[in-house]
Order: sequence, then structure tokens, then C-alpha cells
Amino acid sequence: MDETDPIYRADCPSRVILDQIADKWSMMVLAVLHEPRRFNAIKRRLDGVTQRVLTQTLRKLERNGMVTRRVLEGRVLGVEYALTPLGRSLQEPFSILFDWTVKNMERIQDYQRSYDARVDPAIS
Repeated sequence: MDETDPIYRADCPSRVILDQIADKWSMMVLAVLHEPRRFNAIKRRLDGVTQRVLTQTLRKLERNGMVTRRVLEGRVLGVEYALTPLGRSLQEPFSILFDWTVKNMERIQDYQRSYDARVDPAIS
């Protein structure tokens, strides 16, 4: 790749796509959807996510072709979300990243504490 490679340009669509699929909540939703789930079941699995943020995340993933949304008819209406083949294709790379994160989180936290102590000694 050279200095003029279009993927590094500000107007490259890859930047928007990466921003939309590689954020914390999108990655976690894609992990939770290893099987179809209703909205509230997803919300219960993702401690700390607000209804608003989850709704925005699911809409974004649906728009990008990662999930499908199906209205469930019945006495109580519901909505179920499921991964599309494109969304499933992200499970392997995301699981590798997640596993790496878990494996290295203590080490990274040690680096963070060390950095914070150097930059702002009042933190320690």
C-alpha cells in the first residue's frame, strides 16, 4: 500500500462502515445474537446498555445488512432480531478480537495504571 491508497482517504466508505460495526455495542450485539433473540432478551444480556442505544445499534446493524428484524404477531407483539449471513461472517473475526481482549485485559490494565501514574501522579 502506498501513501495514496484510497482506503486511507477521509471519504473512503470503509471508515463509516468500520465506525458502525466495530463499536463496543455493535460487537456485543453481534455476539449475543448467536441465536435469534427478542429486543428485551438482548437488553438483559448487555448490562449497561440503554434502550435508546440498543435501538440505535440494532437499526444501524439492520441498515448495514448484519441483522434482520422480524415483528412477532400474537397476543403480545414482539420483535425478534437475528444475524444475517453477512452478520454471521463477523462472528469469527470478532470472537478472535474478543478472546484477545480477555486474554490481555489484565496486562493492558497494568499498562493503563502505569501510564496514569506517570501522567497524573494524583491518580495513584
